[in-house]
Amino acid sequence: MAAPSIRWPAKFDPARAPIHVRNELAMPVPPAAAWAVLIRASDWPGFYANARDVVIAGGGRDLHVGARFAWTTFGVRLQTVVNEFVPLERIAWTARAFGVLAYHAWLITPAQGGCRVITEETQYGLLARASRIVFPTRMEHWHQRWLEGLRDRAAGG
Repeated sequence: MAAPSIRWPAKFDPARAPIHVRNELAMPVPPAAAWAVLIRASDWPGFYANARDVVIAGGGRDLHVGARFAWTTFGVRLQTVVNEFVPLERIAWTARAFGVLAYHAWLITPAQGGCRVITEETQYGLLARASRIVFPTRMEHWHQRWLEGLRDRAAGG
């Protein structure tokens, strides 16, 4: 089930999209620590093995509203644009490649002893559907690893 606080564009609503994944993790760190690690896209490869060659257009290390960045994940080079950016709370982007159109949202909420981070993604496209058939739980697995790496990096690990 989709987190009610994610603001889905109509096209990407999980009820309409053919592919939807959701992961979440409680983290023993303040929301600001998780946020700082999440928006520093240039550092993702250091704690998320499924991210490579992250390049933010115009330079810089951190994402921001309207940021365009290219990166490789799941063996696909994606062209990505940050559509939503609410500091310390939420970030979401659209990503495109041949055969893939995706919307990936993150939500950080304060919780006792730290925060809770939710990540959800919906996808369209022939490549996306084929990958889901061949590797039915791969995206959930890797998104959980991303959350775990985010937690560890935010905790100073």
